[in-house]
Amino acid sequence: MAAGAGSGAQFVDRVVLHAAAGKGGNGCASIHREKFKPLGGPDGANGGRGGDVVLVVDSGAASLLEYHRRPHRKAGNGKPGQGSLRTGADGADVVLAVPDGTVVKEGDRILADMVGEGTRFVVARGGHGGLGNAALATAKRKAPGFALLGEPGEERDVVLELKSVADVALVGFPSAGKSSLIAALSAAKPKIADYPFTTLIPNLGVVSAGDTTFTVADVPGLIEGASEGRGLGLDFLRHIERSSTLAHVLDCATMEPGRDPVSDFDVIERELQAYDRVLGDRPLSDRPRIVVLNKVDVPDGRELADMVRPEFEARGLKVFEVSAATHEGLRELSFAMAAMVAEYRASLPPAEPTRLVIRPEPVGGGADFEVRDLGDNTYLITGAKPVRWLRQTDFANEEAVGYLADRLARLGVEDALAEAGASAGATVLIGTPDDSVVFDWEPEVPAGDVAPGPRGTDRRLDGYR
Repeated sequence: MAAGAGSGAQFVDRVVLHAAAGKGGNGCASIHREKFKPLGGPDGANGGRGGDVVLVVDSGAASLLEYHRRPHRKAGNGKPGQGSLRTGADGADVVLAVPDGTVVKEGDRILADMVGEGTRFVVARGGHGGLGNAALATAKRKAPGFALLGEPGEERDVVLELKSVADVALVGFPSAGKSSLIAALSAAKPKIADYPFTTLIPNLGVVSAGDTTFTVADVPGLIEGASEGRGLGLDFLRHIERSSTLAHVLDCATMEPGRDPVSDFDVIERELQAYDRVLGDRPLSDRPRIVVLNKVDVPDGRELADMVRPEFEARGLKVFEVSAATHEGLRELSFAMAAMVAEYRASLPPAEPTRLVIRPEPVGGGADFEVRDLGDNTYLITGAKPVRWLRQTDFANEEAVGYLADRLARLGVEDALAEAGASAGATVLIGTPDDSVVFDWEPEVPAGDVAPGPRGTDRRLDGYR
């Protein structure tokens, strides 16, 4: 959502970001050669890692406008490895600054809730560099004539949503005086005018009262039907989700026919409750709230505030009569807000120390792949490892293809195919039904026989020791 066009810089609080990480560099297949030593052994190095696309919370970022203008971001590719064991350089990361309070979503799933200066989230990981033939050498494969290809980087389309990080949210109809109030309470300088929808972007102000310092958000005006998309309210309701306290700012001086502070309060409450359907653990209806009767410096405003105050107090609400213009009642209001914020902060559980949990990758066949019988002697193999190994294989190199077959056999794919009823000549697809590589399966080792050596062995150099 973009607002403020035509009045300076735009404010954007929701964008779709297309992030593409870098591809890993290919490994190198090289044999060390020098005078009197024509076969000095494999010396092909690994390719470099592809660059990541990283989001970082930066206090200097005020909105998501930069990604509204340039939504496609791509990290650098890794460089290929070279002979003489020269490893390829890693691709350059792309670091994207986002405002505090940015939520990263993929579909309906929340990937990250980024709160706090310096918080980082890798939205797309770069591909691993391919292994060079020096890393692939074994006792039986002295000098491999192949290397592995670099893996492609991740590509993701994610939604970035900005939710303001404020302790107290000022809510109310347009022109209720919220912008004037936040300007009087803090050092914020929002745009102020006497027409509806003056505020097109959420304004934040920092307020100190006693030992408590807290932030106040001036949320753009709500109107009846905002939760259904009318006016500006729906676009900005997300900005009060993080607030611990709600302050209803009610205009007591410029009431239109048929309106009064109590009816305005009830309308806003209905919109907040209607918005609760999209929230989870902390609906807005559960937040503590106070009532701020604004513009009591106007004679009619004072009279109306005194008239409706008992109605709010009968509902168990704290009521403050204030004037943003003369600063009347602002000290009492700021200390009441501070007390509610402090009470909420004290109710939070103590922060637990961060623990790094290392989970080793599962070893063995069953958890790494799955064989599906598609009928007519056709089988589909799915799983992260087989697909990853396919991407690393140079199918123009017969030795590399043999190495892939050897890896799949060690993973247990051949045994699983046999158990599934596959016979010689079966069609085997690895990947997904829509994106796969097709093989004609020929069991390499009949039951009871002993394999002569790993597939992919460089038989040209069997004499080299």
